[in-house]
Amino acid sequence: MNSKHNTANVKEKKALHDESVRRIAFVSDAVLPYHNGGKERRLYELAKRLVSDSCEVHVYTMKWWDGPRVVQHEGVQYHALCKQYPMYTRGRRSMYEAIMFGFATLKLLFEKFDVVDVDHMPYFPLFSARIVTWIKGKKMYATWHEVCGREKWNEYLGGVVGWVAHLVEQLSFRMPDVILSNSKHTTARLRHAGVRKTIETIPLGVDTEYLRSVYPDGNESDVIFVGRLLHHKHIDTLVKAIAIVKTRYPNIVCNIIGNGPEKITLQTLIGNLELQKNVSIFDSVKAGEQYKFMKASKMLVLPSVQEGFGLVVLEANALGLPAITTSHTNNAAKDLIVEGVNGFLTETDETALADKIVQVLDSRHAMNPERDVAQYDWKFVVRNLKHALV
Repeated sequence: MNSKHNTANVKEKKALHDESVRRIAFVSDAVLPYHNGGKERRLYELAKRLVSDSCEVHVYTMKWWDGPRVVQHEGVQYHALCKQYPMYTRGRRSMYEAIMFGFATLKLLFEKFDVVDVDHMPYFPLFSARIVTWIKGKKMYATWHEVCGREKWNEYLGGVVGWVAHLVEQLSFRMPDVILSNSKHTTARLRHAGVRKTIETIPLGVDTEYLRSVYPDGNESDVIFVGRLLHHKHIDTLVKAIAIVKTRYPNIVCNIIGNGPEKITLQTLIGNLELQKNVSIFDSVKAGEQYKFMKASKMLVLPSVQEGFGLVVLEANALGLPAITTSHTNNAAKDLIVEGVNGFLTETDETALADKIVQVLDSRHAMNPERDVAQYDWKFVVRNLKHALV
């Protein structure tokens, strides 16, 4: 009797183990450490933890590296579907890159996987992956970071091109079997856009243990921005706010960590406002090194008007920094802020932002940025993701 019971237990454990070692494919045009951002950080953190949890993980991307088409890092296999195309042209997302990577995604037809998760931006790989999964009889998931909508696309591209981009976005909603939304904010916008697919809300996370162990870099600052230098991030508003704060704190220091199409415009603005001694741009910081800069600062400022989640706010809080971000409707990072506890919200205006910066400088020791961070630890995110990928 005991022998039969033990045999049944062994079979049950083996079945559970076999189920856990599924071959998972992720499709994303950009990956760490070659391109640094919230979606890249999410993919990196999830992939390496899934490998540690006995999954076989393959990431399909552009060829960001030299050498063979397939490389391995921390147990994750990275496959180059095509050569690396520039992601931005004249400060905007490259349509050519999006189309070429979309076509390259059809190569998944010749790859083995049990489940595939496609990053929603750019949209074109979603259509290719849909064809592949139909042919292979596999379920298709898509991770959604933000919903742009007609107004945003008209503002970003304008005219007929903006209208076409909005149409492509609407069609892309229909491609996956299941959408993995990165925040309640994005889920609500998907529903508002008329999406009737199954949506699983799986927020991004932080490695709380690692971030607690980070030592500060020597580049001390009062204010720090971390992220891509893009127009919708409104880093120019931050620079103008620093000019205002300087009248009260002449030696205020602001470090801007990141690169992007707005870099030259920001450098010009810094010169025009004579802030060369107050504001510095660090555009070649390696992935992971930004945390040392953050730890050496007093607060994070994210003046963005469009974030699907706002991971950098969560990371700042985990590092002990209060964060200031905007109350804009399209900024999901605002949902992470408990005013007066882990940060403040502000209007998209340099005077209002300057007031909040001064408020944090004067009261930050009474704040508790780390209070709610533990619930976002990556281990919980991975558990929720595995439950969703069924």
